[in-house]
Amino acid sequence: MSLFIIIFKRNVKQMKILLVTDQFYSANNGMTISARRFAQVLRGHGHTVRVLSYGQKEDVVQEGEAYLLKKQYIPVFDKLISSQGMTFAKADDEIITQAIRWADIVHFLVPFALSHHGIKIARELKVPYTAAFHVQPENITASIYMANLNLVNDGIYKWFHHYIYKYCSHIHCPSNFIAQELRKAGYTEKLHVISNGIDPDFQYRKLPKSGEFAGKFVILMVGRLSNEKRQDVLIRAVAQSKYRQEIKLVLAGKGPRKDALIKLAQKCGVDMKTDFFLKPDLLDLIAMSDLYVHAADMEIEAMSCMEAFAGGLVPVIADSKKSATPQFALDERSLFEAGSSKALAQRIDYWIEHEQERKEMEYAYSSFAAQYNLDRCVLQAEEMFAEAIRERG
Repeated sequence: MSLFIIIFKRNVKQMKILLVTDQFYSANNGMTISARRFAQVLRGHGHTVRVLSYGQKEDVVQEGEAYLLKKQYIPVFDKLISSQGMTFAKADDEIITQAIRWADIVHFLVPFALSHHGIKIARELKVPYTAAFHVQPENITASIYMANLNLVNDGIYKWFHHYIYKYCSHIHCPSNFIAQELRKAGYTEKLHVISNGIDPDFQYRKLPKSGEFAGKFVILMVGRLSNEKRQDVLIRAVAQSKYRQEIKLVLAGKGPRKDALIKLAQKCGVDMKTDFFLKPDLLDLIAMSDLYVHAADMEIEAMSCMEAFAGGLVPVIADSKKSATPQFALDERSLFEAGSSKALAQRIDYWIEHEQERKEMEYAYSSFAAQYNLDRCVLQAEEMFAEAIRERG
């Protein structure tokens, strides 16, 4: 850690920070995992952090660290929501008020009913607050096969602004891409572009391949098994590869498309494993893999891709206009035409055939990841919090 960061951490004023999010204790999606890491590092910097979220008493590690809410059931759509790894919290104004009264600063992580209630109460109590933009409209519309309807996506951007963000002077954007999308949608608030940051446990590391991975070229993709992630493009690309028989494909994640993707792999003759991996197992999986593919059509940042290249995997990324992930490609060899399994197959074959180049780029990507150091990113968020507090006076 640099001397500057150490000095900054000593001088920063300790804050009582309340994180507000529908789901915090079920680490089954990227946004929740990022929120939990964020809270952990904030505490490590000397701040007191509490969480307002859905949860059970047994979920809470330390007494007093959370204000727990009940689950909000959504008629008709509840099964679909759960399949995406998401839970909504039922807003309880009495609990929300108690939580916000305690805080020096409140940070809202998602643009749903809980945040709407919380912002209204924070304004009444004159408690400073900020908000994050973590939910891309296309993540919602892709689940109902409407991701390419710009009119609908634009409407959701406008609705989010009307419902949440027009009341927020400071908005955290995990990437320049999403900041630009908000500007195009008419957001005039102050946007803070701050990466969610890479967990320091994801470092260059290699393990001998064992079990079903032995003797195979292992291709990894991590993420929710859903329409917009486009694992189907990857499966078809492996099927078109000259080296299909030598490839072991691993889809790490869970979601509503799991059964359909398994059937597609069987139909295409692709040797595929799909499962949800906890962090220690994911670290080992990255260490035994040879190549990472990120085929998603839409992403605000793509932590899974960042963690993979930090761990020493060369990424091959869909060059989608609705995704921030192409920003991580160090050259054209790590990009392919979004949605094209043929183009992806060509990239896969290239990296299989050019092993020495791949080894060199593994080190380049792992070094590149250092600029997204989690500790440094959290310090930038602290500056945003401090600015919001100063403005409130």
